[in-house]
Amino acid sequence: MHLAALEAELIAAGIPETARGALWSKNCREWVYFDVVLDLEALTNRFGFDPCVNTHQNLDSRSGLESGFVCTRCDDAVVGRLSGAPRYA
Repeated sequence: MHLAALEAELIAAGIPETARGALWSKNCREWVYFDVVLDLEALTNRFGFDPCVNTHQNLDSRSGLESGFVCTRCDDAVVGRLSGAPRYA
């Protein structure tokens, strides 16, 4: 998984996991949600993700405000909140 190092780091840092699994569709293999605001730019620079990893933001308040990373090769994601939680870089 191209996001495994980020996921492991968040878990090791004690960031609460709020959901995990194929939550939305068959295009989602393993999406992991954390109770944190991810600093997308800082984490991209620090982890140097492969080109298959894209930033993701859902700004629709009806379906959930979220921000994180999606791997288009593995259909995995690491997602945090858009606001209202500690920031992680």
